[in-house]
Amino acid sequence: MSTFRLSHGPHIRDSWTTSFIMHTVLLALLPTAVVGVIVNGWHALFVILASMVSAVGSEWLFCAITKRKISIFDGSAAVTGMMLALTLSPLVPLYIPIIGSAFAILVVKCCFGGLGKNFVNPALAARCFLMISFSNAMTQFPLAADGVSSATPVASLLAGKTVNITQMFLGTTNGIIGSSVLAMLIGGLILWGLDIIHGEICFSVLGGFTLMMALFGGQGFDPKFLLAHLCGGGVVMGAFFMATDYTTSPVSRLGQFVYGCLIGVLGALFRIFGKNADSFSYSVIIANLFTPLIDMYIIPKPYAYRKAAIKKANGEKRIPLWQRIPKPVIALTLITLLAGVALSGVFTMTEPAIEQRRLEAKRASYQVVCPDAKTFAESDSADQAIAALDGKVYGTGFGKSYINEALIGVDENGSTVGYVIVVTNGNGYEGDIKMSVGLKADGTLHSISFIELKETPTKGSKAAESPFIDQFVNRSVTKLVLNGSGSDGVDAITGATVTSSAVVNGVNAALDFFRNVMQGGK
Repeated sequence: MSTFRLSHGPHIRDSWTTSFIMHTVLLALLPTAVVGVIVNGWHALFVILASMVSAVGSEWLFCAITKRKISIFDGSAAVTGMMLALTLSPLVPLYIPIIGSAFAILVVKCCFGGLGKNFVNPALAARCFLMISFSNAMTQFPLAADGVSSATPVASLLAGKTVNITQMFLGTTNGIIGSSVLAMLIGGLILWGLDIIHGEICFSVLGGFTLMMALFGGQGFDPKFLLAHLCGGGVVMGAFFMATDYTTSPVSRLGQFVYGCLIGVLGALFRIFGKNADSFSYSVIIANLFTPLIDMYIIPKPYAYRKAAIKKANGEKRIPLWQRIPKPVIALTLITLLAGVALSGVFTMTEPAIEQRRLEAKRASYQVVCPDAKTFAESDSADQAIAALDGKVYGTGFGKSYINEALIGVDENGSTVGYVIVVTNGNGYEGDIKMSVGLKADGTLHSISFIELKETPTKGSKAAESPFIDQFVNRSVTKLVLNGSGSDGVDAITGATVTSSAVVNGVNAALDFFRNVMQGGK
């Protein structure tokens, strides 16, 4: 006698498990990660590993504490960690991906019930959390064309500058670790070909974004303009990997199309009218909040199903639309909109004050290294030389040193009393080190003052303290030597040789620029 097991429908069986799907997505992300590490160096690899380990470790810890079945082997936590890491700058300190992944898993995923229960994409929610909580660290990118860290290709586009589309497509320009559009497309198209992700979402995101940029971007259907925006700001990553998350995307094909168009339209509007160059994350998260509403009104109809006839037969009354919208959806939508308006308002109100303080801080650093100057005038020869460098590294033997500005200090009588050269060195342990180097009228090194120094506390940060910074006061030298024994020697900071070397190289670049450019090689 046979035994039959009965259960309620639907009866759906598939050989593809969650583990298989997640590990396939992880492999699809691998080309992007490899390109990111090759382009940005070993620190990018450490960021990826720290993010993934933190994500997996956080899920294991949550399961252990709550006495649930350990779920780390399904690969979902590893995917979240990888996705978050690829949205980060290669210069972020390692605590950023660790905190971000822990937030994504513990707060966004586990606290809402675990896999399949989160209401927004965990990786994007963590990225937005990091942008709000650690905005300074999150907006530090590899050196841009002007030798100053922070300008991404999209930021340059919005500022009216030209960008190299080929470099953006390949991922060799400054930006996030996962900036290679080519690698993203390879991984994304493989997932689409395997039917792991749905084309209704991917291509409607790209289509909606492109159409809105063409209509309202100000340059019409200019291919170069549209390609530049498509290749920057995480659009391709959002379309193929973020928006396609099963949990936070609609079920029906038509619903997925509407959902994708919503993301593309919002992403373009934020790009055109917003202040944040990298705002595509917010468009995906807002669309995530509308997913329950889309699923409620756009559902696949069973064969021969007539909704109106069934309702009439059952004597059901028509319920107003506003009563049919789930209250959590209304609440979350209002919270998101209010938070967005508040953040935009605060930014708009504080932007002039922030810029003013930045200029004041820069001038204060000039005054520190050239105290006898009443005003600071530009040098035509220096400006021409800086323009000719076109953002390239200055000279040889100075590491990644970039000359940003060169000014002449003038007293009340119009006489030259000194010079100020602003230089950025990209070889710091935690990123860029930007400083003002002051020289007296005879070319003697007066002193240095840091404009940007974000080195490790208690180690590299000591570069701004005595006795290290005092070694650059009143030095009559043409070139300093780190740990040198002669009159041109500078002792390194104990435990911070990398920082010490970056500072010395930056000062030497300034001295060389002064002698060969401002003094004409005298």
